[in-house]
Amino acid sequence: MAKIKVGLVGIGNCFSGLIQGIEYYRQNPKQKVIGIMHEKIGNYSIHDLDFVAGFDVGINKVGKTINEAIYEYPNMVDWIPKNKMPKTKSLVYESPALDGVGIWVENRVKPLKSKKSSEQLAREIKKTIDKTGAEIIVSYLPVGSEKATQFWAQICLDTNTAFVNCIPSFIASNKKWGDKFAQKKIPVIGDDIKGQVGATIVHRTLAKLCDDRGTKIEKTYQINVGGNTDFLNMKEQERLVSKRISKTESVQSQLSQRLADDQIYVGPSDFIPFLGNTKLMFMRIEGRQWANIPYNMEVRLEVDDKANSAGIVIDAARLAKIALERKIGGPVIPACAYLMKHPPKQMSDPQAKAELEKFIKA
Repeated sequence: MAKIKVGLVGIGNCFSGLIQGIEYYRQNPKQKVIGIMHEKIGNYSIHDLDFVAGFDVGINKVGKTINEAIYEYPNMVDWIPKNKMPKTKSLVYESPALDGVGIWVENRVKPLKSKKSSEQLAREIKKTIDKTGAEIIVSYLPVGSEKATQFWAQICLDTNTAFVNCIPSFIASNKKWGDKFAQKKIPVIGDDIKGQVGATIVHRTLAKLCDDRGTKIEKTYQINVGGNTDFLNMKEQERLVSKRISKTESVQSQLSQRLADDQIYVGPSDFIPFLGNTKLMFMRIEGRQWANIPYNMEVRLEVDDKANSAGIVIDAARLAKIALERKIGGPVIPACAYLMKHPPKQMSDPQAKAELEKFIKA
């Protein structure tokens, strides 16, 4: 069975966690693989991904091999010691910055001061995709990278490459872009990845539980804090518009009656440096039960932000490969609904899982 050739956009903590997690299981073959849907999706296990190229803007990452770049500052994931990570010949290539570097993170990321235009870089990237044989591009650009996400979506369309969009810049859920992928028979999975047991998946599940049990939810909030570059980037409020839409609609979609906009708040709150990759979520639901009696609940969730997303990405990449093999173009609806916060079609999580299982077995 041939490997799934994957190109990575944004060689940050998320991809570092993905690659180090795969290596963790390779070095511990007796350890049951947890955090994925199935050991195999189609004929592909987690060890069948071949990361053939990376793309980034950091001066300390571009030009290095992927196994070196994942340890570069400001990355924090260190599950596998650097000297125990297998070497690879796959390189990190220059990507255009566009709007991918926010004002709060510029001093950490230290973007390469390129003399190349976006058009020139696009030509070089297409040649790299052709040379490396990348068949899926997985994008983990920073939140707020609208122009950069559209740049990579167009690259995928131009190179007949599947696209997995992990951030809340709307491609799969945008009809114009979804139609472009459908017309070219190229699969796209997005937008805005759910964690395995992340803040929004917990919030929407409990909100649906309250709704299904017949209570009236009157107001709710979810606030998140963390200490990695993602949270520092999200201090720039202008970059959060699509993120708040994505997270809020993910919760609203589970309610039989929408809450008024001023009665729901879902979104990142602040950056606390010493938390590192730890993410804290604080959630509250207030409502009424029988005889108009009030109730409320509060939840505190603490997770490693990168472990929470890596298993979802590895499932998304394998599902994109299946869609490529079946010549399915456009948004892969069951995968989008189960794996992403802002899919083209919202479903309950049990329904989305059932639909995705059907897709896998088809």
